[in-house]
Amino acid sequence: SSEHYPYGNEYHAMFSGSGHSDFGPQLKSMNKQLFTIVAWDPRGYGHSIPPVRDFPPDFFERDAKDAVDLMQALKFNKFSLLGWSDGGITALIVAAKYPTLIHKLVVWGANSSITQEDLTLYNAIRDVSKWSESIRKPMEEMYGYEYFAKTCEAWVDGISQFAHNPDGNICRHLLPNIKCPTFIIHGEKDPLVPRFHPEYLHNSIQGSRLFLMPEGKHNLHLRFAEEFNKLVQDFLL
Repeated sequence: SSEHYPYGNEYHAMFSGSGHSDFGPQLKSMNKQLFTIVAWDPRGYGHSIPPVRDFPPDFFERDAKDAVDLMQALKFNKFSLLGWSDGGITALIVAAKYPTLIHKLVVWGANSSITQEDLTLYNAIRDVSKWSESIRKPMEEMYGYEYFAKTCEAWVDGISQFAHNPDGNICRHLLPNIKCPTFIIHGEKDPLVPRFHPEYLHNSIQGSRLFLMPEGKHNLHLRFAEEFNKLVQDFLL
């Protein structure tokens, strides 16, 4: 009906997640009377295997085009985007490159460039055998240890290649092209995304709103699902 708002497009996690593993509380509890929610697994993740996940220099642009192609195949003419971590980067690129398709944008745990500090953080998670069991085990069950471990290493190498660009650019140059209403959420205890990243996004995307969660970590939408869902639903309406 005309009362239905454009859907929330749930992106994947830092890497190796899937729609169901990464967005369970959103898929379960967001208002289905108001929103049609589409959760997708980018190529090489979740149920989108084969192919094996790889990280060519344009992997974010490839994911962005895949997301748009999917939504158009599903006959959504205009939609909103929810993007977490790598999915947040993908969502930023979609909003910048396909502005006529995007209603509103929500991103968290995302960055538009890579610094030396980021490289140190990423290399610290390269070896999945050192991860806590609570985080590692669901991924091992989904992919098997070997695929999960190889994909993690490949992701660190893939994301690190942006450090060779001027200013470590991933999508900084695209941010001024984002014209839709944009909501940036940041967990102040996020161990993977320092605060200067969301602040840069906020300062570069005209009219954007930045919300800081004092106790939020990288997975703030899972840990504080009720608060997150309310914030996002209020913004999308």
